[in-house]
Amino acid sequence: MTIIIPTLFMFSFAGITYVVLSSLISGAEVYSQTYSQETATEFENIFLFIPPKRIADIGWTLCVAVFLILFLLVGNFRSSTGIIAGVLVASAGAYGAFHSPRYLLNYLKRKRLETFNLQLAETLVNMSNALKAGFSIMQAFEAVVKEGQRPISQEFDVFLKQARVGVSFSDAIENLGERVQSDDLTLVIAAIETARKTGGNLTEILENISHTIRQRMRIEMRIKTLTAQGRMQGIVAACMPAIMGGILMVMKPDIMLPFLHSAVGVLVIGIVILLIIVGWLVIKKIIDIDV
Repeated sequence: MTIIIPTLFMFSFAGITYVVLSSLISGAEVYSQTYSQETATEFENIFLFIPPKRIADIGWTLCVAVFLILFLLVGNFRSSTGIIAGVLVASAGAYGAFHSPRYLLNYLKRKRLETFNLQLAETLVNMSNALKAGFSIMQAFEAVVKEGQRPISQEFDVFLKQARVGVSFSDAIENLGERVQSDDLTLVIAAIETARKTGGNLTEILENISHTIRQRMRIEMRIKTLTAQGRMQGIVAACMPAIMGGILMVMKPDIMLPFLHSAVGVLVIGIVILLIIVGWLVIKKIIDIDV
């Protein structure tokens, strides 16, 4: 009788553990599939064709690697506090590592949009010259595609292909604006649509928009130059604690390891990270001037 009760308890605990783990694994698989599919679709929008499975594999590989590294650095098997602290810190780092493809995607989209806007000003002048030479608006778009300057030629090529397969001009150019998500391009699209409906002088409109874009970019570059010191101060302030911690870890490991393995040390590190994030957001808010 004394053996039956512990045995039943053991089987019950094992069953509950199995159900919980199965639910977690199933949920993680569903989340991974949805996340990787959405990320792969957004990569395709910038003409980078990566299979969803590859994105999921990269995310899980980085997740496991970061979890193990952080747990070995922070965790401590000698106490329950060290284990809990290691698991919490490693889990936070693993979550960020799993979403690293999304961070890379956002960076590439931002750089691609900047390149697109830089090319747009010159493209508008070329399109205006083509219209003056007697080209139609579609032929002006084709001339931009033939020049082959990426990414603007890629986006205009998709627009032309949609128009050729039966999509109306208005819908195709609206899809172009939704795909690129550029404020400058939205202004161009509105001008083209207005000129098509009212019969305005499109060549002059394109030249004026090109001049406006160039002036805005000049002001933005001036603002970036004036706020460069503030951005550098934010970067230095954010990186300094990590750099000093790494130096102390190498020079005084006998002091840093007990600090990292203690609950107070982990709490202090968490507070420091939180303060760094808040400080960086405040600095970013100050130097982020919308033109």
